[in-house]
Amino acid sequence: MNYEESIAWLYSFKQYGSKLGLERISNLVKQLDNPHNNIKIIHVTGTNGKGSVCKFIGSILTKAGYKTGIYISPHLQRFSERIVIDDKEISEEYISSLVEKIKPIVDSMIKQDNIPTFFEIVTAMAFQFFSGCNVDFAVIEVGLGGRFDATNVVSPIITVITNISLEHSQQLGEDVKSIAFEKAGIIKDNIPIITAVKNDARTVIEQIAKEKKAPLTVIDRKSWKRLSCSINDQAFIIHGFLKEHSVKTSMLGEYQGENIALSIATVDELQMNGLYIPDTSIEGGIAAAFNPGRMEIISKEPIILLDGAHNPTGMEMLKSALLEDFEYNRLILVLGILRDKDIKKMVNTIAPVSDLIVVTKSNNDRACDPAVLKKEIGKIGYKKEILTNESPSKAIDHAKSLAKREDLICITGSLFTVGEARSHLIPGISEKVIQS
Repeated sequence: MNYEESIAWLYSFKQYGSKLGLERISNLVKQLDNPHNNIKIIHVTGTNGKGSVCKFIGSILTKAGYKTGIYISPHLQRFSERIVIDDKEISEEYISSLVEKIKPIVDSMIKQDNIPTFFEIVTAMAFQFFSGCNVDFAVIEVGLGGRFDATNVVSPIITVITNISLEHSQQLGEDVKSIAFEKAGIIKDNIPIITAVKNDARTVIEQIAKEKKAPLTVIDRKSWKRLSCSINDQAFIIHGFLKEHSVKTSMLGEYQGENIALSIATVDELQMNGLYIPDTSIEGGIAAAFNPGRMEIISKEPIILLDGAHNPTGMEMLKSALLEDFEYNRLILVLGILRDKDIKKMVNTIAPVSDLIVVTKSNNDRACDPAVLKKEIGKIGYKKEILTNESPSKAIDHAKSLAKREDLICITGSLFTVGEARSHLIPGISEKVIQS
């Protein structure tokens, strides 16, 4: 199959949705000779910040000269963003070859009425790719939860849990303790765990880490301090295990201090186990790390900000950044949320600080109807103007036509909304690919 046929085949499995469980992925990787067992893996879960932590850790290891894979989801614009080695996306040719390899295995599973999900197939492909390319390390982001997520067939050298708040309650549980239990499912016997969880979630993580005899390091607000911030970058002091680090990042939002502290603590753990990582690689890796669609500024007059805040905690972080780190006259919000999210809490957080809202929907089956979004915003007593556009591209053009140079347009609510927005605002982005 060529690339287009391969992608179409992969996406045909989207119809089966998300099915938690390790039986199908275990079968897939077994048929591939368990490629994940050939890789030194850093396994990352949490509610918010997973992608940024993966990017920071991967960037540091790459700067230190180690061949480093990163596996994240979802992608914003290209499927190949999910599977990366040293900041270079997997090539179309390699995707096609992996599909050719895995398709007979999947066909056999289908005949046995044991159909794998899209995420399970892609996860197996990522393991095969990283193994085939002989990476030194792979940083693997959990897709959903942890305990029964497809990535949890791995035996990591370090486990990272960012923060935990309510999300995916139907699959993971109705309270933070239940969700923490699911995410703690990636903790392995005697494997170090680095975490930034708080309160009830921390109690759960601490208990399971104790049961598993997993050395636990907790990152808290004392672990880092922001020194400065601007529209271009921000600077932090990170109190690491081994020393203090003065770092700069173009990734905005004060909460990145926590993500950087988690990442440096992970790297410190590697160093204490004999890996050589110079300070210049830590500082250079933090500076080089980039996570598109997360607090990303596309334009400055007016400011156009993309942020994939897709749950109440993410929206709280976005609100804080907007109020504390930016100067503008009016905030024009372009908002598109998935209907299975906590829409009420999300709009309750962000709508009151907005001067004009344009509601829209991404090209995703789970996207909330703009009319429903508009109604929800009205319920909280929002008295300013709410406009409706059926697509992010039209919503953005409408917002831009109304904005003045001193205004800020913020596009948020879903990574799918932000992905479509980014494609509209930055057309013809060149792809970085790796051939072998």
